[in-house]
Amino acid sequence: MLNSLVFVKHAGKRHELELDLSQSAEVFKYQLYSLTQVEPERQKIFIKGGQLKNDTDLSALDIKPGHNFMMMGTPAGKSVQPPKEKMKFLEDMSDADLAKAAGATPSGLQNLGNTCYMNSTLQTLRAVPELQEELRKYQEAPGGAGGSGLGGSSSLLAGIGGIGGDLTSALRDLYKQMGETTGGFPPMMFLGALRTAFPQFAQKGDDGHYAQQDAEECYSQIISQLKQKLKINSEGVGSSTSVSFIDKYLAGQTTSTLECDEETPDEPPLEVAETFVNLKCHISGSTNHLRDGLLSGLTEKIDKNSPSLGRDASYTKTSRITRLPRYLTCHFVRFYWKREIKKKAKIMRKVTFPFELDATEFCTDELRQKLIPVRDRLRDLRKDAQDRERTRKRLKRSAANPDDVAGGNAGAGGFGAAQTQAAAQAEEMEKSEAEARLREAEDNLPDWEQELKDKLDPDLAQDEGCNPSGLYELVGVITHQGASADSGHYCSYVKKEGDDDLWWFFNDDKVSEVPKDRIETLAGGGESHSALILLYRAVPLSPPLSEVKK
Repeated sequence: MLNSLVFVKHAGKRHELELDLSQSAEVFKYQLYSLTQVEPERQKIFIKGGQLKNDTDLSALDIKPGHNFMMMGTPAGKSVQPPKEKMKFLEDMSDADLAKAAGATPSGLQNLGNTCYMNSTLQTLRAVPELQEELRKYQEAPGGAGGSGLGGSSSLLAGIGGIGGDLTSALRDLYKQMGETTGGFPPMMFLGALRTAFPQFAQKGDDGHYAQQDAEECYSQIISQLKQKLKINSEGVGSSTSVSFIDKYLAGQTTSTLECDEETPDEPPLEVAETFVNLKCHISGSTNHLRDGLLSGLTEKIDKNSPSLGRDASYTKTSRITRLPRYLTCHFVRFYWKREIKKKAKIMRKVTFPFELDATEFCTDELRQKLIPVRDRLRDLRKDAQDRERTRKRLKRSAANPDDVAGGNAGAGGFGAAQTQAAAQAEEMEKSEAEARLREAEDNLPDWEQELKDKLDPDLAQDEGCNPSGLYELVGVITHQGASADSGHYCSYVKKEGDDDLWWFFNDDKVSEVPKDRIETLAGGGESHSALILLYRAVPLSPPLSEVKK
């Protein structure tokens, strides 16, 4: 008797049984009947080349231990239950229903006349779910001082060139409206509020039309308003405190040393603590990568009055990060004022940037020592999870496109056919081994919380809005096409949630999916689209959904 341990997948369950290869396939079907209650005549068992029949010779199928069969069929008398909710077809769904459907195309923003700088900024900031959640609670307080509350709404009085309302309220309402459509939405109310709050965005050119503006300036001004208005209330024992949303999630802190470049014994180095909402990537003739520009931005030359020398002198300001925010904004300083043309000209140099950024080298030694243990273990956990996900995808593709080379050449005869058969058998064995390794790994998935618990610094663990590992993943890019800040065109790219290989491309009201490798083309090098602002998000300390134990 020749027995082989095999597995049968049916209705979401995986059955294990001993298969006697000397018996008929009909006997095998009756074994499955005892396990699944599906009668043999209702069973569909798939093998290479078709379905398993009662007279199939099992010994001729070259079944190895650990082989996986796929079976379909329902027991007699067991009917398929109708869905509890009435099925909705796409053609019957409203635009609001479509917008809320999983995987729906997000809403674009109509260009209201040189407003692509604003549209790209709004789409990128919309990639921060914590911001949208806090905006939903926001209610404009009397006198214009904002705060978070439960619900509430504000008047949408703002219009282009008209009366402007609270910018934070306008942003809240805009995002709500965008969430109810898949089409291009006209952001008229928000534009009016922006121009009222910051008149520079209402400037017009010689032709009488509204002028193009710098997306980085728009981004910074919106952040400054949110910093003032959007507060998070936290209840403590016997007390209530309020913190700015921006300070919690998007602002970091540095310590800077200011030292005179000349010998000044009576003037010791000055140390100051500062807050930042973006890191500057300065671009020079030797800047090739984001890292180079960020390091350059953390070391500056400043001319100021020296009290000990009694005159202006050159100082070196060296900064290092003492707190990393959950969301890190990096700004490529591509524009500079060119006197000859009286415009902000663009630095065309190509500067590459990573999908995963390690920010630990920009930090103080004290903070780095807290981050590195978490960073190193998190990297290992992520690498193992990515390896398993690649194996899952490879096995899934193999199941969807089974290798039928051996079957297709069964009657070819000769050495070539035998060689093909041997290769197919080797591939099947390799596949079975990969499945066995994956099953073992999935049965022993690491507990990320426990793995990182002992390595997580207590102070960082209490700071909910910080990045406790120093590792970031890229989630948003604002790009500029053209030769100057006052002309050209802005677009944005936002990573598609739940899919590492796809991004959303926002070109005003036109929205499309693009592959990940498209992002690599945004490093610059000419007047084509080049990255101006990068939005990074802290790599989460939790496993991806594919790694969550059921």
